[in-house]
Amino acid sequence: MSFRTFLRIGGLIPLVQATISLGGCAVGPDFETPAAPAVTGYTAGGLAATPAAGGQGGTAQRFVSGSDVPAVWWQVFRSRQIEAFVREAIDNHPDLAAAQAALRQAREVAAADTSALLPSSTGSASVTRNQVSPAQSGQTGPASLYTLYNTSVPVSFTPDIFGGKRRGIEADLANADYQRFQLEATYLTLTANVVTAAISDASYAAQIRVTQEQIDGQRQLVALLEQQFALGAVSNSDVLTQKAQLAQTVATLPPLQKSRAQNRNQLMAYLGRLPSQDKGEVVPLANLRLPRDLPVSVPSLLVRQRPDIRAAESQVHQASANVGVATANMLPNVTLSASGGSSALALSALYGPQTIAWSVAASITGPIFDAGSLFHTKESKVAALEQSSAQYRSTVITAFQNVADALRAIQSDAALLKAQVDAENTAAESLKMSQAQFKAGSTTFISVINAEQTLLTARINRVKAQASRYADTVALYQSLGGGWWNRVDETPAAEAKPAGIAAIFVPAGALPAPPPPPAN
Repeated sequence: MSFRTFLRIGGLIPLVQATISLGGCAVGPDFETPAAPAVTGYTAGGLAATPAAGGQGGTAQRFVSGSDVPAVWWQVFRSRQIEAFVREAIDNHPDLAAAQAALRQAREVAAADTSALLPSSTGSASVTRNQVSPAQSGQTGPASLYTLYNTSVPVSFTPDIFGGKRRGIEADLANADYQRFQLEATYLTLTANVVTAAISDASYAAQIRVTQEQIDGQRQLVALLEQQFALGAVSNSDVLTQKAQLAQTVATLPPLQKSRAQNRNQLMAYLGRLPSQDKGEVVPLANLRLPRDLPVSVPSLLVRQRPDIRAAESQVHQASANVGVATANMLPNVTLSASGGSSALALSALYGPQTIAWSVAASITGPIFDAGSLFHTKESKVAALEQSSAQYRSTVITAFQNVADALRAIQSDAALLKAQVDAENTAAESLKMSQAQFKAGSTTFISVINAEQTLLTARINRVKAQASRYADTVALYQSLGGGWWNRVDETPAAEAKPAGIAAIFVPAGALPAPPPPPAN
């Protein structure tokens, strides 16, 4: 028979459960989950589908109200390299490891404090060799030499009459919930940053490529003009003007290269690498795909899906429980204690009926005069509760703003991309016309230069607009919570360690479990 089975047969488990429920209701406010905002949408107007634009990133998108956010939302871009980046970041980034350890620490604290609901007992045993002079008792004679064996098992228990201990454990569990959602927030921020950095790298690479193509074309044109100048077909001013334009275009390349290099360093940091460990993996902008359907969670569910809101809610819960703890500290405490043991001159007689000694005691303690210290301590906890409640409301407002911003950005940037594609096409036609007119002698070379610069600017702006559409989609998934409720982000590093026999005494439900997913 195992020791656990023995304890159950002996009735200790029901006794522990009865002890936990001793004392009735706990003092202080009972926490209630804040109600969701009574709104039906995120923006003042409706959400129309985005317009389609020609070329890469021009897919029309529509918003699907009430649709769930997928667990691995980054797969909507259909890029194996982005998925590889995200997986590497999840496996290697130290912020996630720190968040897992912080969650485990909070759970261990909750498990440790749960023991306060149960009696505590220690055991001691000793053996001493003594020589006593009879002169100590006013007698004469030889000294007495003996060996004394002692055992003692003191037990003490303070019933949680007013629920102060339970409120303390409630605060511990709320803190564990807070760390749980901090883990989810860290996970969401990291994955979104990785995808955004990969998209930015693709954008910089495309801008550099466009600029380099323009530089190559302008160099060819300079060489052609120099040949024509040698033949007397063009003036030297035309050659110098084109060289100046080439120099201006070349000057735009180093800032782009610097920005890309710094963005690459940031991407490596997200992956848990050092900058020198960059292996050169890239995500070509042309390989990305926009999802046609975008989820838009019901507003009433957003407060259950955003990890920052859930973390703020846990802080309100913890502050509420701390008010109960401070209130209970103002009330009396009853302590029950008992001790049993044995003292004998021979080890074989240690547990004989004549060597047993025991005692039972009860005491009550309570504050009489503390110059208002406990009262003001309680009031400070009430103020902390009011503060955390206000911070919770602020977090909710910011979350709804994030979603609204992402929705508007998706719509606006889709229209912007369409306009940039039209502008690029127009600029390309304008350059062709200027070149033809220059060859025909009907315009100056300055008009060709201006048309070249207009086309370069249009192509760069088109690339930026394409990247913005992908980044806007990332921002929407991030603002909606990232689908953490559809996956398991915890690792064994976040779990409290088993305590063997001591684990039997932890009340059912005392340790926080992963939160239930929001109802769809």
